Amino acid sequence: MLDFLNQNSGALTVIFAAVVMLSTVVYAVLTAFLVAETRRMRRAQTEPKVEVFIKHREEWINLIHAYVRNIGLGPAYKISFDISAESGGEGAQALIDDFTKANFFKTGLKYLGPGQEQISGFSQMTEKFDQKIESVLVFDVRYEGATGKQYQEKFRLDFSEFKGRSQIGKPHLYAIAKHLETIKSDIHNLATGFKRIKADVFDSEDRDRERKEWEEHHAEVIDKSKESAKNGS
Repeated sequence: MLDFLNQNSGALTVIFAAVVMLSTVVYAVLTAFLVAETRRMRRAQTEPKVEVFIKHREEWINLIHAYVRNIGLGPAYKISFDISAESGGEGAQALIDDFTKANFFKTGLKYLGPGQEQISGFSQMTEKFDQKIESVLVFDVRYEGATGKQYQEKFRLDFSEFKGRSQIGKPHLYAIAKHLETIKSDIHNLATGFKRIKADVFDSEDRDRERKEWEEHHAEVIDKSKESAKNGS
């Protein structure tokens, strides 16, 4: 065995060097992948992500808003909006007019932090329903991240997705709020004397009268018992 190693030491050295070199190359490639992945993760943790969507109010399904929300982990700066109608005619224009009553759609937003959102003006879907429900709006959104990197995204909002939606009953939080408001009103009326509690009062005079009636009834029962005893004898 030693003779074999001595005779082939040169070849074994070359093979060992090749294995080391290959391992070094593989390690370098893996390190490069890890560095790239780390950079992507760090970028994802600091990048903003602004989205625009439409949603009806929980307490009233016919009122609809456009929401602007930053779902990224970094803040968004210098946000601007360009809203156009892809289809819908007068209904689409009515939606744009209603939404842009919130002035930030015209002036833009200087800052929108992670998780923050802004809500547009509301639009009443019962007005021009047939036209509004066929409308398609396009929101072109531009903004910057903390590093100054610029972003641009387009959101195509198709209102026909709301066809056939309905709501049964009232949302729980809304119903609780209404009941609390009623309780508050009742307590206020009692505290201010606007309304009085209806109650039957049982005072000392009532107790004396009740005791007297009981004593009279008891005496009457005793008298009847005595008369019955005499008649029996």
